[in-house]
Amino acid sequence: MDFISDKLADYLNKNSEKEPEILFRLSKETHQKILQPRMLSGHIQGRFLSFISKIKSPDKILEIGTYTGYSTICLAEGLSKNGKIDTIDKNEELIKIQNKYFEESGYRNNIIQHTGNALDVLKNLNEKYDIIFIDADKENYINYFNQVSNKLSKNGIIISDNVLWSGKVLDSKQKDEETSTLVEFNKIINQDKRFNSIILPIRDGISISRLI
Repeated sequence: MDFISDKLADYLNKNSEKEPEILFRLSKETHQKILQPRMLSGHIQGRFLSFISKIKSPDKILEIGTYTGYSTICLAEGLSKNGKIDTIDKNEELIKIQNKYFEESGYRNNIIQHTGNALDVLKNLNEKYDIIFIDADKENYINYFNQVSNKLSKNGIIISDNVLWSGKVLDSKQKDEETSTLVEFNKIINQDKRFNSIILPIRDGISISRLI
């Protein structure tokens, strides 16, 4: 869900950094061939992730939820010269399209793919990360946060996607697990004194939390 009108969204697209051609093609192929293309980050959110990554110039990035690799490539754009991004997804069927665009992107050697349950994969990752991007199954957001909050480097940031969940976080009648978890997650991360946090109404809501 977008929280602004189509006309305003079009204005943002026209007056923001242009979507790279490779990502335009990846988006198009995802919409044509892959289920649930709504999971794709998209132009403005992708440029936002790239912008943050370029500011940080991270050595290490952790991404929970690769999908077809759009956000992976965006985040990789800001990596330091020898930087690496660990990206996790449980869907083996997406590896082919991921690899196709990772090869074309020029970041193939910077991207380390992990396939499996993210909570299991995370137990075996003992790195310190400058940026952690959470964008997988929403019912595990609190579990992800609990596992990764101690994996941040000094002044590291956690970026969390879909935290407004199509506005359902405002509806007290919504009792599904995903919505309930996101409501609690937003409270937990905002109240955690280790972090400064802010939620931005970009696309479906994205939060940034900086380790103090």
